[in-house]
Amino acid sequence: MTTTTIDRPYHQRIHRRSVLPADVAKAYEFCRKLTYTHARTFYFASHFLASDKRKACYAVYAFCRYVDDIVDVAVERGDMTTDAAVALVEQWRKALSDLYDGKSVVMSNGDDATPILQAWDHTLGTFLIPRHLPEELIEGVLMDTVVSRFETFDDLWNYCYKVASVVGLMTSEIFRYSSPEALTHAVDLGIAMQLTNIIRDVKEDASKGRIYLPLQELGEYGITEDDILNHRWSPALRDYIQFNVDRAERYYVSADSGIPMLERDSRVTVHLMSMNYRKILRRVEAMDYNVFLGRASTSLFDKLCSVPRAYLKARQST
Repeated sequence: MTTTTIDRPYHQRIHRRSVLPADVAKAYEFCRKLTYTHARTFYFASHFLASDKRKACYAVYAFCRYVDDIVDVAVERGDMTTDAAVALVEQWRKALSDLYDGKSVVMSNGDDATPILQAWDHTLGTFLIPRHLPEELIEGVLMDTVVSRFETFDDLWNYCYKVASVVGLMTSEIFRYSSPEALTHAVDLGIAMQLTNIIRDVKEDASKGRIYLPLQELGEYGITEDDILNHRWSPALRDYIQFNVDRAERYYVSADSGIPMLERDSRVTVHLMSMNYRKILRRVEAMDYNVFLGRASTSLFDKLCSVPRAYLKARQST
């Protein structure tokens, strides 16, 4: 067991040095590798950001990934009890709260905690990320320990907001923006991307006994839980998946309106994220919306093909 101690008042720290202390540089490198391993689409898009923004985004992603993995271990693999996972996540919640309060942070839950907290500590001294955002992310992650169904779309929206939109709100503080209205569109991009994940992963989630599609809407289309859990394809399900693809697309359209409000070097990255996630929807359309045929995904070549268009759209928005 390792112990992590950080003691630098958040509200007194603003870092401007181009050369980072060795331990902080190593912490960001750890977060970079974690992002590269688990979030290739974002990692690819992040290279258009300025260096300080890119490092901070890696810290945000590493924190989100680490907390999410704790729950995944308990819920999906059973390597840890749910109660133990919740306790560990709560320890992370306390650590983040202490960082914001300028208190010493002590954790003893594995080596990975050290670099992630060091990177977060430095990031919070450079970018003013509101404390309620990582707290809401933790709330969303913990929902997976108690919820495997959503009754209404409002219920699902709340989940998507906490596990995805708040990440967009955190990174918006890193991207920087000219109008608070940009945050509304950042929320919409998070909803769009999480809906895309849900559409893509219907079969995979069903194999784990989970259904993220709202039960009320499934009933309106004459689709049962058993249909989803047993991968039973039907014209009704086709129509409902198409409805969700169209709904996600509307959120993407709204999100696009906020990109010109971001600082110039951030726009290509967000355009790329939006474009590459939308390509997943195009794959679903090409499968005639049959999400049981396989997992809709995009290749590195597909992602590379988005670069010229994203760059052009970013320039047109100046």
